[in-house]
Amino acid sequence: MKWFATQQPADIWDEPVQGPIGDIDAVARIRNICQAAGASAEAVAGSAQTGKRERERYERAARVAMEIAMKIADDLMRDDAVRRIVDLCMKAEDIKTAQILSRAIQAGWIREAVLRDYPALSQ
Repeated sequence: MKWFATQQPADIWDEPVQGPIGDIDAVARIRNICQAAGASAEAVAGSAQTGKRERERYERAARVAMEIAMKIADDLMRDDAVRRIVDLCMKAEDIKTAQILSRAIQAGWIREAVLRDYPALSQ
């Protein structure tokens, strides 16, 4: 019966982007993606029995956020966006990806803040 079939709402990272977006809009989009995917990331970290759907949601969100971050021209804005993606990866306990991303941060004070918040990334 279709009456009881619930339709899953589209995730923010699956929404198409209408034309080119500026750096400010890109950073805002990354912030929204990371906030929306936070619950999935915590679910991935919280249990070894995590559902396949939650893992796929987290991975898709992180991938789309990284793709958007690569297109940001302003160095400081890109570093802030990458910092948010690192936070998302650490919620999911995806240390390998978080280490790679933390090395891409160019601003010294942002990199120091990341390493202070997540000492495991300095190894």
